[in-house]
Amino acid sequence: MKKVLWFILMLVSMTAAAQKDVTKFLGIPVDGYKSEMKKKLIDKGFTYNPQYDFLDGEFNGRNVHVYIVTNNNKVWRIMVADANPCSETDIKIRFNTLCRQFSKNPKYVPANFEDDNYIISESEDISYEMLVHKKRYEAAFYQIPEPSLIDSIALNRKIREVLLQEYTQEEIENPTKKQKEKIDTVIEYETKKVYFELMEKKNVWFMISETYGEYFISLFYDNEYNHSDGEDL
Repeated sequence: MKKVLWFILMLVSMTAAAQKDVTKFLGIPVDGYKSEMKKKLIDKGFTYNPQYDFLDGEFNGRNVHVYIVTNNNKVWRIMVADANPCSETDIKIRFNTLCRQFSKNPKYVPANFEDDNYIISESEDISYEMLVHKKRYEAAFYQIPEPSLIDSIALNRKIREVLLQEYTQEEIENPTKKQKEKIDTVIEYETKKVYFELMEKKNVWFMISETYGEYFISLFYDNEYNHSDGEDL
């Protein structure tokens, strides 16, 4: 939560925006065309496998397969899957390790602020829970928006529109003490609202997947700006 409060202070101080802020994978924006993304990943050291249409390489100390997922010909997801599955015991360790790595990384905040503890207990029988109760073991985080890419002009315009519904321009420029307190509350609320909307567009999450009794991690870097929202229906 300290990360959130810090960013809100940064957001209020911004004065301009350069471009849309999207999820990044290895520093590469999850955006553009598939062919462009493929080339950028190859430049990072990955090898393209034409038979299965994924890229092989190493990520976070693991051999992985990287899949590029598109919507309307634009990249909206990078999926990273373990190339080598492991046992139930090892996958719990791997999942918990990833949770801790994301939690301590200053580039991320948990998607669920009220309960950010995704750690699986040692006594948890995940094979039973997944088979019988269809339980999904997943953890979700947001990449913190980059302050330099925040459209503060649009934010200021939105705040002004909200304030003018209750106050005159003169009252906004020269408020009484009580009015100033309310105005500050509106500014804080609208700023937080914009911040959380931006965060939700930069979703990074991972889950435990199982195939024939073997387990692996599937990790997703999603650019929700390019995600389908029913526009093709």
